[in-house]
Amino acid sequence: MREHVETNPQGTVIRDLPAEERPYEKCERHGPGALTNAELLAVLLRTGARGESSTDLAGRILRSTSPQGILGLLHLTMPELMEIRGVGRVKAIELLCACELSKRIWHTLAASQVREFTSPEQIAGFYMEEMRHLEQEELHVLMLNNKHALIRDVCLFRGTVNLSVASPREVFLEALRNRAVDIALIHNHPSGDPMPSGADKEFTHRIREAGEMIGIRLIDHLIIGDQNYFSFSEWGILQ
Repeated sequence: MREHVETNPQGTVIRDLPAEERPYEKCERHGPGALTNAELLAVLLRTGARGESSTDLAGRILRSTSPQGILGLLHLTMPELMEIRGVGRVKAIELLCACELSKRIWHTLAASQVREFTSPEQIAGFYMEEMRHLEQEELHVLMLNNKHALIRDVCLFRGTVNLSVASPREVFLEALRNRAVDIALIHNHPSGDPMPSGADKEFTHRIREAGEMIGIRLIDHLIIGDQNYFSFSEWGILQ
């Protein structure tokens, strides 16, 4: 097997570490589950910074996200990553892509495990890990068939979601295009507080009334916070 050799300008070589401390060899012998968070990150980084190995650099990156640790990576932007010594453009892109891949894997897994969306808990669970880490607001429409099975999930707005001026037209164009029977609205509050604003309530009622006119029912509007959510149906606001 070709030996992986990692160097930096100061001459630090990963093969100089004891075999049990080399993440590549450790993964090969014991599997990726045996690696620490820093070692997993080191494998993605491949090379370290001046005077340190990739494992040292990985540990420093994780410490920079304290107290969140590895979850903090999901909140870092490309400029913020590049502010960390030893992280350039390429490493920042690699880390961003790794985080995006992990979110997509989780979202796909969550979708495969939910056959029917029949409760706010199921809808919140489907979106929680994807949306609770977002630094900006997103508005999603969950489209369901007559058995409450998923047809499609669409992100309609991203950035500053001003629901006070948002039009129901975009929502129902997507719903009609996908032949949805029922829909649910989902958006996040980056502050972590899921309590609805007046604009949130007004928009929800406009969507409900428009849906009644064309025969597409709004079953819920969920606001995702940090490990919590607000459901309009649970609070009886849709009735």
